[in-house]
Amino acid sequence: MTTASSEVTPTPDPSPIEGEGKVPLIVRLLTGFLAAQVVLFAASAAFPPDMGRARRSSPVVLGERGAWLLALPVEDGRWRVRADLERTDPTFLKRLVAVEDARFRWHLGVDPIALVRATGSAIVHGRVSSGASTLSMQTARLLEPRPRNLGSKLIEMVRAVQLESRLSKDEILALYLTLAPYGGNLEGVRGASLSYFGHEPSSLTDGEQALLIALPQAPEGRRPDRRPEAAREARRAVLDKMVRAGVLTDIAAVEAEGEPIPRRSVFPAMAWHLSGQLAAAAPADRPSVITTIDPDLQARLEPMAAAVAASQGPEATSAIIVVRIKDRAVRALVGSAGRDRPGGWVDMTRAARSPGSALKPFVYAFAFDDGMLAPDTQIDDAQTRFADYQPENFDRVFHGKVTAREALAYSLNVPAVATLEKIGPEAFAARLEAGGVRLLRPKAEVKAAGLALALGGAGITLRDLVTLYAALGDGGVAKPLAYTVEEAKARERQGGTRIARTEAVNQVLDILREAPGPRGRAPSALTRGGPAMAFKTGTSYGFRDAVAAGVVGGHAIVVWTGRADGGARGGLTGRDAALPTLFDVADLVGAPPTAPRPIAPKSAPGALQRLQTVADEGPRLIFPPDGATVQVEGLGKGARGLVLAAGGEDLSWYVNGAPLDSDPVSGKPIWRPAAAGFYKLRVVDAQGRAASARVRIKAPG
Repeated sequence: MTTASSEVTPTPDPSPIEGEGKVPLIVRLLTGFLAAQVVLFAASAAFPPDMGRARRSSPVVLGERGAWLLALPVEDGRWRVRADLERTDPTFLKRLVAVEDARFRWHLGVDPIALVRATGSAIVHGRVSSGASTLSMQTARLLEPRPRNLGSKLIEMVRAVQLESRLSKDEILALYLTLAPYGGNLEGVRGASLSYFGHEPSSLTDGEQALLIALPQAPEGRRPDRRPEAAREARRAVLDKMVRAGVLTDIAAVEAEGEPIPRRSVFPAMAWHLSGQLAAAAPADRPSVITTIDPDLQARLEPMAAAVAASQGPEATSAIIVVRIKDRAVRALVGSAGRDRPGGWVDMTRAARSPGSALKPFVYAFAFDDGMLAPDTQIDDAQTRFADYQPENFDRVFHGKVTAREALAYSLNVPAVATLEKIGPEAFAARLEAGGVRLLRPKAEVKAAGLALALGGAGITLRDLVTLYAALGDGGVAKPLAYTVEEAKARERQGGTRIARTEAVNQVLDILREAPGPRGRAPSALTRGGPAMAFKTGTSYGFRDAVAAGVVGGHAIVVWTGRADGGARGGLTGRDAALPTLFDVADLVGAPPTAPRPIAPKSAPGALQRLQTVADEGPRLIFPPDGATVQVEGLGKGARGLVLAAGGEDLSWYVNGAPLDSDPVSGKPIWRPAAAGFYKLRVVDAQGRAASARVRIKAPG
């Protein structure tokens, strides 16, 4: 009997290669790759590129429409102006990439195709004959300059990859155009464009673009101001590259070769006190500070300030501020008469100086606002002692009973001090401080000396003074000044702080508009079609400060002359030394014409009238004042004419005894002299009372 044996076939074990071996290999590869990435990331984090040079750039201050005002140098006096791609010609950017790094937009810092080409060329020729540096590598070299050798090239490759991992392509391009050298102490395309071509790189000719691409490769050897022929050859080579890259036509290249090689010019320095302050305070990553300065107006006022100071003595200087009221934009700021004048480096618009009588309008505005006075309230202008303080008028003459209108118009001191006593010096200063204006008073004061605030017994900066006059022009609302376009937009939206009611402010403006202009000059408020000027002058003790401040055509203007060291000057008052310049500045501002406000006296409320009123003395001739010399634009019937003005009602005018008819359109007495010479003007009211003036008329030619 045969016994059958059952044979069991064992199940084979999984192959270590087919099962367990494959998974561990993949894991090992992934782990190794991740470990390498971690090592590279850690190394990059531990040894990042030095961005110090990128952070140290020259801040640029621009005018409202983009005109260059000022830039500040960095270390070693170098002009490293931060590039702004939004203000750079896009065609230039496209051509720069096409010539220097055609695959810039897609490589990771190192261009492998260019690297292989350069290596092969070096092997064939036995020397380096073709470059492989990308814009990212060039930027890395500019950040950390090193000797030009193979080791430095390898480091640049690593740094380029690091930059690519940290910055966008546009940021790398902007960094290159910030650090690229253009000869001498010029770094950055903006500084080079301004210095060589006189404008920003926002719009460049074909020749200008080619030169700006060529210069960074050999900035000293190709400097157009020192080596014009080398610059011409380098520009021609870049133009040829543009043609080969398909970004420029042959005809355009030929035309570009005919462009002249530029010379280097100095950077502009306008409104340099303000521009320097804004540039120093600008964030490091901000390429431009766009101010509210009007470059055209600033360019006219700076030589005007210099001429005014020169006419007032070798130690004199001057300052001017122009502010647009609606948004408090500072349209022009001249801090001194020039750096070549004594104290010219001092910004006098920030220095605390005595305003003289320039604060009196606010004394009366607050009194009108509080119901203490009305324009025709009568005040005694007589020798008066206020505790230990006894003021006197500038001419040391007292006028008896006067109205508040007359006291302000003629800048009488005793009525102003008496009014301030009613308001209270501390309350007056507090109201100004609420509007953002601070008065700087001496620490040691005699009893009741606070009343001297009405006469300039405290310091105030011209910036604060123009802030107050801008509030006068804005219905009594005070706002901070705006120096940048962003600030101006914010000021126009915000409400501000009301320091007085609009009615009270308008009463003050009406009074200030009645004052006669500087001798020999027709007030623009009374010249037909001219803007209405409301102004006040001030003179400090010892004639140290001469101030004139005004509101005209939507602008507030302050003019100051004096010595930067605060020294005394002989006999130069605000009316003589500052007011003519105020009128000249108002003309340059180009304020739109407005009809003058009514100048007839207003009656005070009964409760504010004195029990014994001053006897009415008849009409008061306001313009032209007696003894004035008036310059007119033309003579005869076709001339603009002068609007005559006097206080009173039912007035009749006579010129050399002949009656003067009112203008049929405006109803105002407009005089058109037939010839230059001397005339006698006479104004008579219905009761036969008269006032007269003898004036001289001057005409062109």
